[in-house]
Amino acid sequence: MATHSSPVVVNPGTFVVSKGAKTVFSVSIFLGVLALAYGLLRDRDRAWHAYLVGAFFFANMALGGLFFAAINHIAKAGWSVTVRRIAESFTGYLPIAFVTFLVLVVGAGSLYEWTNTEVAHADPLIAAKTAYLNLPFFIIRLFVFFGAWLLFKHLIIGSSLKQDKTGDEKITIKQVGYSIGFILVFALSYSLFSVDTLMSLEPHFFSTIWGVYCFAGLFQAFFAATILVTIYLMNKGVLRGLVNENHLHDLAKFLKAFTVFYAYIAFSQFMLIWYANLPEETFFYIDRTMGGWMAATASLFIFKFAVPFLLLLPRWAKRTPSHLVFVSCLILIMQYVDIHWMVYPNLNKEHWIFGPLEIGAFLFFGGMFLWSILNFLSKNAVVPVKDPRIEESIRHVVTY
Repeated sequence: MATHSSPVVVNPGTFVVSKGAKTVFSVSIFLGVLALAYGLLRDRDRAWHAYLVGAFFFANMALGGLFFAAINHIAKAGWSVTVRRIAESFTGYLPIAFVTFLVLVVGAGSLYEWTNTEVAHADPLIAAKTAYLNLPFFIIRLFVFFGAWLLFKHLIIGSSLKQDKTGDEKITIKQVGYSIGFILVFALSYSLFSVDTLMSLEPHFFSTIWGVYCFAGLFQAFFAATILVTIYLMNKGVLRGLVNENHLHDLAKFLKAFTVFYAYIAFSQFMLIWYANLPEETFFYIDRTMGGWMAATASLFIFKFAVPFLLLLPRWAKRTPSHLVFVSCLILIMQYVDIHWMVYPNLNKEHWIFGPLEIGAFLFFGGMFLWSILNFLSKNAVVPVKDPRIEESIRHVVTY
């Protein structure tokens, strides 16, 4: 094979956040603040449940970006270099996510019954867990988790941005060590984070793969969001000559893979609980197969697994932007439904609750998230321009 091809000139376009986009962010955040404020006045418990769903949804996106960057550094992947900066931009939301979860502590009493000392002492099972489930330790863990994630964001993403200026190839080597460290920390910290913020809503319930279930949804939704942002930037022309249908194809393959992985973990958790038939576990699914919640439970299988899986099977489907936009939007909607399904039966076990308050809360967090990633991309190169593997990524072709 010839190896004398001319070097690729990397000249990404400059991304500028338009006034229209800024208006959308501002209006979304403003409407969200109004909705949450109104909710706190009229139905405090419901408002905090809506807040938790939005906070967890977008914190997952930020963590997905950091995780994707890390695994590609560890794998020394070349194909992903030109789309890696998009994932890195998601981490711009991490500091905001930290603040949103500190604010969540204010509403802990509306979410977590273990914060009520009278309830905790009267219930033997909750009382046995108070060494872990208590508000001071909960806050300490939030600081530890986000402190670790922000540290690795500085090491991994900060180094990537530094390389844009210096071109130092040694940074690429260091990234491997940073990324291995992050993966080890992330495996434990995210599992505990998901247990603390979601599973402890039902302090009598426990699942040994809860963290893995949440992670499966995290990474599936992350790829859906990454595909949408990638297509948006391609349409803007700032990725011309840098990202093409071959990169979309690989992102879509990951999306399909984690659609299957999500279904596998979801079924594994359900099957083990059904088979063991222990009352302290089965009530979680019983609550979600009664009344209006049965429709939500069924929709997760149909629209978070079966439909996306079938829609992503053909080769053309992974290379057609309009098709990928539809599938990605469907998956993001179902990721919201999934988190809502985990949270809201704690508030009302009889029927599904969704209205202007939930929409407003989602707009609040969504506005901040979109602002953070587009602000990141407007201040930095849209691709890692001096990464030593960028030429491999630009020349990337999928032949199967």
